[in-house]
Order: sequence, then C-alpha cells, then structure tokens
Amino acid sequence: MSETDDNESFRTAQKFLGGEEPDEDIYFAYSASLRIFGSIPDLHELTQRLGVPPTHAHRRGERRGPNLPPYEHDMWNYTASVKENEPLHVHIDALWNIFRERKQYLLELKQDLTVDVFLGYRSNCDRAGVVVPHQSLEMLMELQIPFGLSIIVA
Repeated sequence: MSETDDNESFRTAQKFLGGEEPDEDIYFAYSASLRIFGSIPDLHELTQRLGVPPTHAHRRGERRGPNLPPYEHDMWNYTASVKENEPLHVHIDALWNIFRERKQYLLELKQDLTVDVFLGYRSNCDRAGVVVPHQSLEMLMELQIPFGLSIIVA
C-alpha cells in the first residue's frame, strides 16, 4: 500500500490515532460577517447609513439567555447571505459587494467603534484547508482589517 493510499483511509486525526471515524458525510461550511461593536449610540441610524438591516444586533447589558452573562458592548452584525457550502471567497466577495460603496463611512466608524470582518470555517474533516484568492482580500485591505479566520473542526 502506498503512502497516498494509507492517507486516504482516514480523514481525521482521531481515526489516524486509532479512534473511530465519525459516521457522517464530510462537510465544509464557510461564513463572512461584518461586525461593528462598542458603544453604538443609535442602531437604527447605523442601519440606515449602511443600507441593510443587521442579521443580528444587541445592546450592552442584554442577555443571550437567562443563565448567560450580559453582552459587554453593543453590536451590529451582518452575515453575507450565501449558502454555507460556497467557498470562503464567495462569502467575502458578497459582503464587500454590499458594503464597498460605504467604505468611507466604515472607516469613519473605526474612530470610535471596532469594525471587523468575522470569517468562519467549519468542517468535520481535519485534513483540509482554505484558499482565498488575493482579489477577495480587497475588502480587508480597503477597510484596514486584519485577516482573521475562526476554524472549527468537529
């Protein structure tokens, strides 16, 4: 058996280390969200100026649930409406297409608030990676936001 054949007999480190492979199809899920947080005086005005309603918003002190601690800051969040199995760059590009015309406003917001792009990658396969074409990094460069990627392997 070649090394390649042997590597194809498992898809997770758990299986490689002698455990059992999860009994489910391999999946890959991606997301991209524009997040604005801090002390936001008027969420409605922010929404109006950005031109789209948030997919999630909360106020400092609100609780996610009865036994959970309160939020530490206000937050306005918009997640690109893209199927989660589409590649990460499709999510980033969709987000930038919505907010490109509001670049100057977003840069102004950064004076008093935190503005970032939350990128997500989830999979049940721990032998994979993410490729993002350089053109899809325009949003991060224009908004002067670092590339940060949340990776969850379950």
